[in-house]
Amino acid sequence: MFIERHGLWSAEQRARAKELKQRLKREPLDLVRLAWADPHGASRAKAVSVPVFLQALESGYNINVATTTLDSAGGRVFQSFTRGGGMGLAEMTGSPNLVIAPDPATFRMLPWAPGVGWILCDEYFRDGTPFHFSPRHLLKKQLGKTKHELVVGLEVEWYLARLAEDRLSEEHVGTPGVRGRPVRVSPPEPGYSYHSETNMDLMQPVLARLARAYAALGLPLRSIENEWGPGQVECTFSAQGALRTADHMLLFRTATRQVCRRLGHFATFMCRPALKGYYSSGWHLHESLAGASGRNLFTPEKNGEPLSALGRSFLAGLLANARAATVFATPTVNGYRRFRPNSLAPDRAGWGYDHRGAMVRVLGGAGDPATRLENRLGEPAANPYLFIASQIVAGLDGVERGLDPGARDDEPYSADRPLLPKSLPQALEALERDALFRREFGDLFIDYFVKLKRSEAGRFLQWLEQHGMADAGEQPTEWEQNEYFDFF
Repeated sequence: MFIERHGLWSAEQRARAKELKQRLKREPLDLVRLAWADPHGASRAKAVSVPVFLQALESGYNINVATTTLDSAGGRVFQSFTRGGGMGLAEMTGSPNLVIAPDPATFRMLPWAPGVGWILCDEYFRDGTPFHFSPRHLLKKQLGKTKHELVVGLEVEWYLARLAEDRLSEEHVGTPGVRGRPVRVSPPEPGYSYHSETNMDLMQPVLARLARAYAALGLPLRSIENEWGPGQVECTFSAQGALRTADHMLLFRTATRQVCRRLGHFATFMCRPALKGYYSSGWHLHESLAGASGRNLFTPEKNGEPLSALGRSFLAGLLANARAATVFATPTVNGYRRFRPNSLAPDRAGWGYDHRGAMVRVLGGAGDPATRLENRLGEPAANPYLFIASQIVAGLDGVERGLDPGARDDEPYSADRPLLPKSLPQALEALERDALFRREFGDLFIDYFVKLKRSEAGRFLQWLEQHGMADAGEQPTEWEQNEYFDFF
C-alpha cells in the first residue's frame, strides 16, 4: 500500500491509525473531509465515504494538483496543459494527480456538521516524493533542521458580522481570476468601545457556540475578546509545538467561518475590510525555543535581562531578515494597510520590551518560563505554515551568525531601523532577491511563490489603472473587498 510502501508515517501515526479504525466502528459517520492547505493557507477538501476513507488510510487518495496553480481569485497562473506545466517540471505536465496521505493525529469529528469527520493530509507525487509546493511539507522540513522545539502561541484578530443577505444572486458569482461581489453584512456591535462587556454580550450567542466548537475540536482556546473595530474579535490560543499550532490555525479559521455562517453570521480574516469604520486586524505570533526537557531557552538567567543570549540572537535574526520574510506574514495586497505609524502595527524592523508599537515585542524575563517574542508582523490571512516556517529560517539565521538585535526601541516609529515593505510588490521583490530564503526554501519554491503572488498584485494594479487611480489610496478598494472578504 502507498503509505506503508513509502514509509510516510511514524510509529505514532501508525498506532493512531489503528485506534482510528477501531473508533470508526463505534461512532456514526457518513463522510470524512480529506483536507489540505493550499498555498494561500486556505483549507481545500474532498469528502469521501467511510469505506473510501479506510482505504485512504492505507493507499492515500488522488487529488488534482490544480489548487496549487490558482491565485487568490481562482485564476490559473501557470500553463498547466503545456510541457512542464508552465513550471519547467516534467512531473507537473497536464495538471496531474497527487496522492494525499491522511495524518491520523489530526482526525476530528466536526461538531457543527453531524456525521462528518475531518482530517489533514500531506501531498505526495505518485512515487512517494513530497510535493514541491506543499506548505505543510515545507514547515516540517524546517522543523527538522533545528535541535530545539519552536513553541508558538496564537493571537488572532478577525471580524464577526451579521449576514444582510439570505441568498446569493448572479452578482455574487465571478469568473476565474475575477471574484464576484461578496455578501452584504451589518456589524453586530458599534465598535470602538475597547473590551466593552456590553458590546461583547451582543455577540455572545455566536461566541459561545464558537467556544464550544473549539473545545470539541481540541483547539486550546485561552480567550475571546471584543477588540477595536465594529465586530472585531480577538482569539488567543495556548502555545504548542509549531506544526500543531499551524494545523490549529488552519482548522480555527475554517471552523470559525463555517459555524458563523450556519448561525446567520459571517466571519472574515481579511485584514481591513472595505466597510465604514473597519480597523485593520493583525495576527501576532508568540514564539520561543524549548530544549529537550521542555525548558524555555529564551528565559534569561540574570535579573534585568529580557532574554537569554540565544533569545537575543533569534530576535536579531527576525529583525535582520524581516523585509524578506514580510510576504509570508502579510501575503495580500490589503494587509499592507496595517503598516502605519502609531497604529498598533509596525512600520519598521525593530524591537521593544512590552511595547506594542515595535515589530517584535519581548515579554517575560528572569524566572519567567513564559518568556517569549511576540512578532506583530502578520495579518490574519497569512498561510500559517509559511509564516511559522519563515520564523524558523529568520531566527535560526540570527543564532547561527551570532547576531545582536541592538538596544531596544522605546520610540519604534522613529527608530533608525529598516522600513518594512509598503506594498505586496515591494515585499515580493525583497523575497526574490534574498539568498537566505532561496537557500532554505529552495529556488523552486521561491520562484513559484513569487510568480503566484505577482499574479494577484498585477491584477490589482490593472484594476487601479482601469479606474484611473495612481495608487491604492488611504481606504480599501472595491477590488480588495471582492478579492479577500469572502476568500479569507
